[in-house]
Amino acid sequence: MTLRNNRALRFPGPAVIILAFALLAPTVAQAAEVEEGTVINAANLSSLMDKEFEGKTIGSMLTENIQWMIREQGLTMTLRHSEEVPVDPRWIEATKKYSGDVSYDPATRLVSGYKAGLCFPDISLDDPHAADKIMWNAYYIGGWPRGDLANYPLFAFLFINGDKGLERVQHWALIRSFLKGRLDGEPVIGDGSIDFKQLLFAHYPYDIRGIGTFAIRYGNGKYDDSWAYLRTVRRTRRLSGGTWHDPIGGTDQLNDEVEINSAFPTWYTGFKLLEKRWILAVAHSRWPVWDQDKKKPVEAFPLVDLENKPYWNPLDDWEPREVYVIDAATPDTHPYSRKVMYLDTKTWVYYLGEFYDKKGEFWKVGIFNMRPIKTEDGGWGVISNQGHTIDFKRRHATIFAHGKQSQFNTPGVGPEDVSLEVLEAAGQGRWRVPE
Repeated sequence: MTLRNNRALRFPGPAVIILAFALLAPTVAQAAEVEEGTVINAANLSSLMDKEFEGKTIGSMLTENIQWMIREQGLTMTLRHSEEVPVDPRWIEATKKYSGDVSYDPATRLVSGYKAGLCFPDISLDDPHAADKIMWNAYYIGGWPRGDLANYPLFAFLFINGDKGLERVQHWALIRSFLKGRLDGEPVIGDGSIDFKQLLFAHYPYDIRGIGTFAIRYGNGKYDDSWAYLRTVRRTRRLSGGTWHDPIGGTDQLNDEVEINSAFPTWYTGFKLLEKRWILAVAHSRWPVWDQDKKKPVEAFPLVDLENKPYWNPLDDWEPREVYVIDAATPDTHPYSRKVMYLDTKTWVYYLGEFYDKKGEFWKVGIFNMRPIKTEDGGWGVISNQGHTIDFKRRHATIFAHGKQSQFNTPGVGPEDVSLEVLEAAGQGRWRVPE
């Protein structure tokens, strides 16, 4: 083929090329960067996927299931710039002091020698046991970010029908006292065989008052010793250990989904580290999540999209966070085939869980909105401000939202105050929510 105009193919000189790129570069960068306050929704998701926020593309920070929720389930995300989460300095010191004593046994998948702080501060992604060690770090956070005592005497459960809206609101209490990993005084209380004691019970409305459990968690992998209160006979009954993956009351949330994952690590058949990546998550949630002075639900729970179908989505601020992505294989007795969980690499809290049925199909999601909180003894913690457990098969969701009474490290409250007697008192109406 003969070229008719050779001059048309002449290339500009180097100086011209450099000048052209210099003029073009700022324009490209500005066009690609999304501003703080941008709301990601179904209408603009496609146009934002290749745009950047804090140097990462929006698309790369959204899992496939979250993209589906934005496009098909009404989820929206308001972007905020990322911010460091304050760390309790006592936790840093405990990690330095005690982590060298911790060892992992591949044969049993158990750890030994744990006292406080982080179990394994330096984990290589090439370590064949990296996933297990990461999960032990998440399990034994050690006084931070959830304190020596997680005291939630009043939180709300919202029951949401995806087609009709809010069905009802219940009031519950969760109190968990840790006997290991403590930062106030001795790191371990007792002989080290007990990890924590926990109370979880309802106290409103009247027809469910007292429903709940008292549990003792052990450090050797033994199933919890647990008891439930029976309203019909006004006394407690011992439960079997297999209740760890049963639903909480009539909610969509399982017992092992408190904070996305609260089971003992070896109760799962195995963990796999899928990747280390960035996602959009809520690490500095708005407050309040439950305005107890308001009567209308839409005003009382401003961080739940109660006005727009499917009525269960969070309304909060999302920021880039680096996470480990852990694939958890469940035992045959578990309702799920697997759980994929997204765990912050710095704060060791879960933001997101994607749960699959026995056929391997996406079934439920857990979205937890976190925020830093000052503990009652002057330290720092991270609280799960609001949590959404959504069952897409049932088109139903359970959302919990904290009341103003929630706190860490309540003075004068210890493991001895988390007991079967307290559960019985709650069931009999003798327990009162602190002011």
